[in-house]
Amino acid sequence: MGFFDFLTEEIAIDLGTANTLIIHNDKVVVDAPSIVARDRTTGEIIAVGMEANLMQGKTHENIKTIRPLKDGVIADFDASERMINMFIKDIPALKKKWITPSLRMVICIPSGITAVEMRAVKESAERVNGKEVYLIHEPMAAAIGIGVDIMQPKGNMIVDIGGGTTEIAVIALGGIVCDKSVKIAGDVFTNDIIYYMRTQHNLYIGERTAEKIKIEIGAATEDLDLPPDDYDVQGRDLLTGKPKQVKISFREIAKALDKSIIRIEDSVMETLSSTPPELAADIYNTGIYLAGGGSMLRGLDKRLSQKTDLPVYIAEDPLRAVVRGTGICLKNLIKYKSVLIK
Repeated sequence: MGFFDFLTEEIAIDLGTANTLIIHNDKVVVDAPSIVARDRTTGEIIAVGMEANLMQGKTHENIKTIRPLKDGVIADFDASERMINMFIKDIPALKKKWITPSLRMVICIPSGITAVEMRAVKESAERVNGKEVYLIHEPMAAAIGIGVDIMQPKGNMIVDIGGGTTEIAVIALGGIVCDKSVKIAGDVFTNDIIYYMRTQHNLYIGERTAEKIKIEIGAATEDLDLPPDDYDVQGRDLLTGKPKQVKISFREIAKALDKSIIRIEDSVMETLSSTPPELAADIYNTGIYLAGGGSMLRGLDKRLSQKTDLPVYIAEDPLRAVVRGTGICLKNLIKYKSVLIK
């Protein structure tokens, strides 16, 4: 413990394409959409997170909503830095301090990230007063968050379906043995729904509406044990230009998402086929763990289970599994030193 340790605060960040979560003192203090609203004339950031999300698709020409992260990596450097800064300033415990504390951070990154993209994340963190910045791969953080003991000489398979990427990894002895990162995840599902509504119902809907449909009646298979009720969708009729409403069922959404889910299944199969035989034997016994918001699609676990002939388990709070794991790493920096990228 150094003399200036009281000036250092520790935070764990899950910088996601769709949502950003921050843990401080073992509590999730920020859970907000990764969206920024910027004034085009002054270049000022007007709103971030939930507030900016409400503006999405409803702005006039002077306001632009930006998603600073695309496919799990920083696409707009300036906006992402400002967003992280504003989220950190929103942490209740840090608001009370009269001196801006320096931060010890653990941030998670996709496993398929390049060195340049990694540096962008690190530099963003350093500019918001990050004194010590550690990075951790998302599937690793997810595994720790689910409660898997990653240090054991035993294979575990994690499938983390986020907003921008799906991370598939086989983990043993505190390292990733084989992994695959595919750019098919929540955002692609949303676009699939928009495309389906345009082609099948001549209805033009926005991203927010499509996201809502996905949450309310999204499904990966047409035979569900507890099917959700039909859902009313409002949008613009492409033929007449008038606003109209259409009733759709979960079966239609399952059809719309089918192609994308097949690609995720294929990636899981590819990862399994490149797994060393001893670890494959372990996975046969332990099964596959699902994390991330995309794993909440109804029937996805059942479908993956049928495809792989393995048991598939969903994490208990899949949206927060990654940030929980990042928080555990932050508390036990020495134990997880081999996992973290300095």
